[in-house]
Amino acid sequence: MDTENAAGGQPGAADVDPAAEGQAAETPETHELPEPPAVAREVFGDRFDAAVRYTELLATAGVQRGLIGPREVPRLWDRHVLNCAVLAELLPPGSTLCDVGSGAGLPGIPVALARPDVSVTLLEPLLRRTTFLEEVVRELGLENVTVLRGRAEEMVGKLAVDVVTARAVAPLDRLAGWGLPLLRPHGQMLALKGDSAEQELADSRAGLTKLGAVEWSVISVGEGTLETSTRVVQVKAGESPGGVKAATRRAKAARAGRTASARTTGERARGGRRRGR
Repeated sequence: MDTENAAGGQPGAADVDPAAEGQAAETPETHELPEPPAVAREVFGDRFDAAVRYTELLATAGVQRGLIGPREVPRLWDRHVLNCAVLAELLPPGSTLCDVGSGAGLPGIPVALARPDVSVTLLEPLLRRTTFLEEVVRELGLENVTVLRGRAEEMVGKLAVDVVTARAVAPLDRLAGWGLPLLRPHGQMLALKGDSAEQELADSRAGLTKLGAVEWSVISVGEGTLETSTRVVQVKAGESPGGVKAATRRAKAARAGRTASARTTGERARGGRRRGR
């Protein structure tokens, strides 16, 4: 899966352009996409057809553009799309969500399909990925999804959400440093993790406290729905998500916004007086 970090650091192997390296690009190995499992209708409801089309796009354009490994195609439904969609169980009604380092749209797009009441921002630094995401959002008609190109640390003070999600982005300590500052007070970060979840959490506790987290745990979602439930590190923030540095950056951004607003208002007022003469 997509391994570039959300801050736009070192890209994974999928970001290497063989042509740019003077090599011939290889044609991806083809694998057949299986029929959607019966549970997909239960998870996606009246957006089931859109979920099917998204999975087809992952298996075709996603593979061709290096966003999905061709060997992942046979297990796109169970290991990727449904595995991500069950995060919807943890989201409050009408909440806002930012999917950090969204890559091919996992978990953001499956969550948006399963929960049309949730406003989802897909945050991704690479142009070729945001181009793919924009095409998917347009084709599926996802009015509750916005694609935003940028790095997480650039968005502090510009973007504030109830929930931050991430999958296959970075170790938990680094991910928390990018994700928690984007939360509103008392928001939560949901990081999809595998067998390393408990160890990563144990190694990150001191850092989480400095970043304004007040509660954290490893939980399972999708039990009773999926054959293998999804393991999630849930980190809940307190009054100051991201800690002191993030609070300072948010305050600075707010002051800059007020200054720009006042300047614009003044220019409009002066223009109105001139027109009235």
